[in-house]
Amino acid sequence: MPHPLSPPNRLAPLCLACLLASPAQAQEAVQLEAMTISGEKLDAVAQAREQLHEVPGGTNLIDMQQVAQGRVAGVADVLAYQPGVYAQSPGNEGVKISIRGSGINRGPGAHASGNHIMLEGLPLTGSGGTPYELLEPLWLSRAEVLRGANGFDRGSLALGGAVDYITRSGFDAPRLQLRMEAGSDGYLKRHIASGQVIDNLDYYVGVTDLHYDGQQDHAAGSGKGIVANLGLQLSPDLETRFFLRYRETEHQSPGRLTQTQIDDDPTQASAANIARDAKREQPGSTWLANKTTLRLDDVSTLEMGLVYHHYPMDLMESPYRIRVDYSDVSATLNYRREHELFGLNSNTTVGWRTTTNLPSSDAKETAYQPLNASGTVYPVGTLMRNYTHQGSDNVLHISNELELARNLWLTSGLALIYTEREVEVTWPETEQELNEGTWDYAPRLGLRYRLDSGSELYGNLSRSVEPPHPWSMIWGSPTRFPVSDQPWSNRQSAPVSLDNQTATTFEVGARGDSLIGLWDLAYYYAQVRHELLTIEIEPNIFAESNASPTVHQGLEVGLISQLWQGGDLGALALRQAYTFSDFHYRDDDTFGDNRLPGLPRHYYQGELRYQHPQGIYVGLNAQHASKVPVDYANSWYADAYTTFGATLGYDAPRQDWQAWLELRNLTDERYAATVTPGYDDNGVEAARLTPGEGLGVYTGFSWSWL
Repeated sequence: MPHPLSPPNRLAPLCLACLLASPAQAQEAVQLEAMTISGEKLDAVAQAREQLHEVPGGTNLIDMQQVAQGRVAGVADVLAYQPGVYAQSPGNEGVKISIRGSGINRGPGAHASGNHIMLEGLPLTGSGGTPYELLEPLWLSRAEVLRGANGFDRGSLALGGAVDYITRSGFDAPRLQLRMEAGSDGYLKRHIASGQVIDNLDYYVGVTDLHYDGQQDHAAGSGKGIVANLGLQLSPDLETRFFLRYRETEHQSPGRLTQTQIDDDPTQASAANIARDAKREQPGSTWLANKTTLRLDDVSTLEMGLVYHHYPMDLMESPYRIRVDYSDVSATLNYRREHELFGLNSNTTVGWRTTTNLPSSDAKETAYQPLNASGTVYPVGTLMRNYTHQGSDNVLHISNELELARNLWLTSGLALIYTEREVEVTWPETEQELNEGTWDYAPRLGLRYRLDSGSELYGNLSRSVEPPHPWSMIWGSPTRFPVSDQPWSNRQSAPVSLDNQTATTFEVGARGDSLIGLWDLAYYYAQVRHELLTIEIEPNIFAESNASPTVHQGLEVGLISQLWQGGDLGALALRQAYTFSDFHYRDDDTFGDNRLPGLPRHYYQGELRYQHPQGIYVGLNAQHASKVPVDYANSWYADAYTTFGATLGYDAPRQDWQAWLELRNLTDERYAATVTPGYDDNGVEAARLTPGEGLGVYTGFSWSWL
């Protein structure tokens, strides 16, 4: 099959010292204040961990109480020390998140792809990807990651799986909390929140604002928002919860650098970005939702969710100003029942998820700089194009967990997927609309066995389906207006059809507790067809198209080891996370078996931590990433790097106040945090790298009225 990337108009896209940091089972247990629901005391984090243990595959559970013992600038801080998860910040909130190679070569920012992101178990991801401005981590109680096809029961069919961010509620929030963080490069974050339980009602509300100047020139930004939820126990069998999230962000865009520029001065910005005052604004995103759970009887429940999401964007990062106004509605319905099947204990889930763009969603493209078309100069603000790119994603899934024998469970499932894409340039009118619907399917089969020691062995064979983004059907199109003296000269004029990305993945793994500590190990191998790969087709303009067959395989290892237990003198622990990633073409006509660019093959994070019973803690941490190919031809690489950091803090035993000091990148290492790949740079260094943060000093405190 010929390779689909052909510029300019088409693209295609130790031996370890010991095992390393764990997903769900290998997270440090942090005791929360007990919650009382219908007379039963429940620990929400522990309960979530047990549920994740029932998945025959790789998962992660992140307890925000531990994350909050240092700087919490964004979701890159939340997802640190998680095997199988790569999360790096470009210096703002547009974090690049990749799980098992999902969205491997997307740049940070815009709408992220490759993972199904949820808030409260309800959809955030739409047909165009995932906006990032609603992901304020200080509002969270925990985050759950179901890697790869293990997000099946959440309605996720993306290659990377599902990430579910769970907000605090009145059951696990203090009556009043004040928190402030400050540090290098003008970083300042303030947070106030309150939560309580009052009879059959509970509430949580939080307000947060953020400002930073950024490490690079022309990199300042800010964000502010509010979160609220209200829960009602209407009867012993019926409960409902309403959610509100509103947040607005803006930041300057310093652009990307070469490795030589980073080595010379990582604080510099792209001259072109400075000249055009490149920036991005999310002028206010609103996410309104309700989730209602009805217990039908002692063995079955019905859960219903409804979401409205409005998320406009104003992108001024290229010669064009692109204003997009998205609105989605989503609905979920999940029925769960415990029963007998063939005389064996069985749990069945039937679920439905739908997310649909509202007709009001559209896009407008104007000149952000004076535009020269065949000798005619058009001033700033000249309308170039109007277009729509809308879609809907619909998933019906059924799964069953069957206890074949003592400690042995068989998991099976099947999902039916229907996607719609509607794309058209509406001005200048072309009457070349793409309107197509596609059916697909995703089966799943898994086994899980628990040894008498408590360790678990698991394996699964699954299929994932990821539909293309409607916007790529415009930006990746080879069909353009003729060259003329009109402002739309040589712009894409008609959409192009793209295939669903599919993958068949085999996974085996194990997790448990032994002499070396809490450990988790997973290996996966995925054969991917029509992978949606991305390149930069114009300055700061990206598009994706289907690639020839690729392979994604890797090893995800985690370990938390108690090195020393000194009773009243405290304890010393080591947590580690290592991810090996091998992503490459399968006999591509142009690139053979080349590696896919954008991610390191080896990625390690570790922390050695001393904890005193009275609340004092000291941590030393390290991060290492191997070199990264920067183009599909693998003609040059971003350098490998290693960074070190340290944390000193006090967390009062009553958990009513906390203070900490954190040092990042102690050696001031100059490195690339993210890579935005090119097609074939012919061994010539190009500006495709975002510098990682340099030496930074951060401090913060939190006070709570419990």
